[in-house]
Amino acid sequence: MKRRLAIAACAGGALVAGGVLAFGLWMRSLPPLPRADELAYSVEVVDRDGILLRPYATAEGRWRLKSDVEQVDPRYLAMLIAYEDKRFRSHRGVDPIAMTRAAWQWALHGEIVSGASTITMQVARLLEPRSERTLSAKLRQMVRAIELERVMSKDEILALYLSLAPYGGNLEGVRAASLAYFGKEPKRLSRAEAALLVALPQSPEARRPDRSAQRARIARDRVLDRIAADIGIPSDEVAAATVEAVSALRKAMPALAPHAADQAVAALPETRRHELTIDARLQRALEMLARERAMSLGGDISVAILTVDHAGGEILARVASPDYFDKNRAGQVDLTRALRSPGSALKPFIYGLAFEDGIAHPETLIEDRPARYGNYAPENFDLTFQGTVPVRKALQLSLNVPAVALLERVGATRLTARLSQAGGAMVFPKGEVPGLAMGLGGVGVTLTDLTMLYAGLARQGMTVPLIERRSEAALARPPRRLLDPVAAWYVGNVLIGTPPPENAARNRIAFKTGTSYGYRDAWAVGFDGRRTIGVWVGRPDGAPVPGILGRTAAAPILFDAFARSGELAAPLPPAPKGVILAANGKLPLPLQRFNPDGSAARHGERVRIMFPPHGARLELASVDGRPEPVALKIAGGTEPLTVLVNGVPQQRSSGRTVFFDPQGPGFVRLTVVDGKGTADSVMVRLQ
Repeated sequence: MKRRLAIAACAGGALVAGGVLAFGLWMRSLPPLPRADELAYSVEVVDRDGILLRPYATAEGRWRLKSDVEQVDPRYLAMLIAYEDKRFRSHRGVDPIAMTRAAWQWALHGEIVSGASTITMQVARLLEPRSERTLSAKLRQMVRAIELERVMSKDEILALYLSLAPYGGNLEGVRAASLAYFGKEPKRLSRAEAALLVALPQSPEARRPDRSAQRARIARDRVLDRIAADIGIPSDEVAAATVEAVSALRKAMPALAPHAADQAVAALPETRRHELTIDARLQRALEMLARERAMSLGGDISVAILTVDHAGGEILARVASPDYFDKNRAGQVDLTRALRSPGSALKPFIYGLAFEDGIAHPETLIEDRPARYGNYAPENFDLTFQGTVPVRKALQLSLNVPAVALLERVGATRLTARLSQAGGAMVFPKGEVPGLAMGLGGVGVTLTDLTMLYAGLARQGMTVPLIERRSEAALARPPRRLLDPVAAWYVGNVLIGTPPPENAARNRIAFKTGTSYGYRDAWAVGFDGRRTIGVWVGRPDGAPVPGILGRTAAAPILFDAFARSGELAAPLPPAPKGVILAANGKLPLPLQRFNPDGSAARHGERVRIMFPPHGARLELASVDGRPEPVALKIAGGTEPLTVLVNGVPQQRSSGRTVFFDPQGPGFVRLTVVDGKGTADSVMVRLQ
């Protein structure tokens, strides 16, 4: 008898040992679980504060948005754990109490009454999807759950569940479900919404709200009834939640700033999360504005809006079309980067160069009378002439003849070079070179470049490249020279006095409008002390739109865009050193009236700067730590002579050599104007 017991004990021990060995070998044969960082999540494009602008489906067409515990409503998490896995925080992947209860209920009733799968086991199943529901599969889940608990924290496991749980159709994860069914992130959920999100993964296809709202509602109410007492939900809140309707409509995924998102993803296709400088709230407001105005202007009319922060050149909003999905308006064409004729929108830079060269001042008188330049005879938009007007009024009224007269003096080639140097690419028709017509729109420019140039005016004459990706903000981007600070301030001071659209506040925004030849493009670009906004209106195909004007079509959108930013207009910078605040009669004689014939004096030799030559580099000498005066030698011209350094008149004796005190290293514009208004100007670098 004892011998038989011994043999049986040995056999049993061998079986147990063999079973343990077999189980161990089986466990070792299992392939490693996919790592969390290897999972194929949806690509996300987010705004400057991490708000989702646009997600992209995975290669399999699934919406799988990565989620963390901090991104969801704590009340939802409490309901989820109470319903799915009460002891989630204490067990090690497998809950023996739940398994014992489930086995007892199965033995007692002959069917499964409650499950024993923990949240960790469900995550294991999601990481290793298997169609069969066998004891072997369940055992595999248990083993995998224990593995997960050994290498991951509870919050990391919970985050995987929040990211991978199925919610019907191609929705995976609580964020995708919340966006599709409620139109919002799961950060703040009602009791009813939270309960529905808890219920759906149990039977995602049968309970899909967009296919069976009634089944979804029943499942939601069952969750509320079962856990209300466990987590202390008041009865009145349960009652209110159960009467809340379940929408049968599935909402579209967010698609804010779609053009910017597309371009960010195309530029870095391997990146899973793209952080842009765009402000989602402002972007949404301006997209709505563009859509409203485009609809009111006509079925083929499109609108583009660009908002830029001066400080770092960050793009805060980019509306490249009123509706990305509107085929009639070619919605997927990025109209912020389309080449268009700017009309009169380049005039401020002509005036800026004239101010910089010292040949004009905002209070200088200029003629608005018929003029001819070879075969070219510019006319004003209304075909009338104002006579003698201050330069300030000429720019505010966008008179064509004075602008062309100033451009003829400063030079179209020089204007083109200066704008290009500042980052604004000017594109001329094939075979053409810069000419006087560019001052009235005879050149191509994008809304992005034009807005950047206007931002340079607001930055006291220095531009910075515009950026849209947050990672670029820390990169060194040296500013580029557009105008001298005095000249840029003059331009802003003039433009802020431009009469605004009807019912808009005056003296808040410095702005300029433009209308291209043939009524193809309407523009309005403006700035305050904080932001620059550019607006373009027209047809995407470039066809004429009879009657469309920058002042009536684009300017109202510009002012509305500033209003919808939610901030009061910031004041422009104070006047820099060197600004002349004086009426016309108090200006130096050469600045009182503009002389269009500045290339040569009527009598005698043309005034010219003999030293230093244009483009020279001068070494600064110093005495007691202060730079020594620099000599300026003049020849020709008619007395009296006026010398300007960066637009600031200098004291001068009767001689033809003038000394000025440099402010330090950098570029300096030297100008001399004689008594008949003729002038010469050079740019030198002090180092």
